[in-house]
Amino acid sequence: MSQSIDSRSLADLLRDLAGGTSTLLRQELSLARAETQDKLHQIIAVLVAMLGGALLAFAGLIILLDALVYGLVEAGMERWLAALVVGGVVALVGLLVAWKAQSELSATRLAPERSAASFRKDVDMLREQVS
Repeated sequence: MSQSIDSRSLADLLRDLAGGTSTLLRQELSLARAETQDKLHQIIAVLVAMLGGALLAFAGLIILLDALVYGLVEAGMERWLAALVVGGVVALVGLLVAWKAQSELSATRLAPERSAASFRKDVDMLREQVS
């Protein structure tokens, strides 16, 4: 670095540019890795909290369904019949939700359509540039 900028050769300038570029690239990758790890830890913490909330909600649902069975028994229904009715309705709703979710997982819905369209656009642009 003792040479002034004006007296440096083109080879020196290109070598410095290549070195600076690779250093910058390594630093950017290091920053991206650190940021990704930080975001991953945040996502894990949120997922754990969501799982805890879902388990509590599930426990509450069981208690509410049991209370519904008791209510039907108090209204004059046999206990086994009340449990059968409540269980059947809940099972039917669960099956409908699962069926709907399964239809949302079809291969056509999960395909990355925007990425594929963007890729095709890029390929077409490159073909135009080459020809």
